[in-house]
Amino acid sequence: MFRPLILALLFFVTTTWAMQASADTAADLRAAETGFAKTMADRDFEAFAAYVADDAVFINGGKPLRGKAAILAHWKKFFEKPEAPFSWKPELAEPTSTGDLGYTEGPVSGPDGKAFATFYSTWRRDAAGQWKVVFDNGYPTCVCEK
Repeated sequence: MFRPLILALLFFVTTTWAMQASADTAADLRAAETGFAKTMADRDFEAFAAYVADDAVFINGGKPLRGKAAILAHWKKFFEKPEAPFSWKPELAEPTSTGDLGYTEGPVSGPDGKAFATFYSTWRRDAAGQWKVVFDNGYPTCVCEK
């Protein structure tokens, strides 16, 4: 009689723990993307570089930038002026159930605050537990007539 009750209780506890772990991982992933975006606002290129995986691929207008060195060589120009040329923020942050991969997306805005593109990033948690961007892409926001 108590066995089904104990099994049900164990299932409930395990499920609740897994849901909380997933929520915590999603919050960590969102925080990583937010921190990554903050590097642009802070004009901190070294901090930006720390978020990029060595084997990352950033799609640049349909042309891939392969590897951290190529990505940083291209992105350095965005950090040269005192004012950030754009900003971004995650609206969606979703990790896998294993907690080692994640996906983020959200708007990219100009200095005027108007969104002009949407970014899409794939993240991987490294051996030290840090989230690193492994794929990044974006597309212009459609300003379509309705």
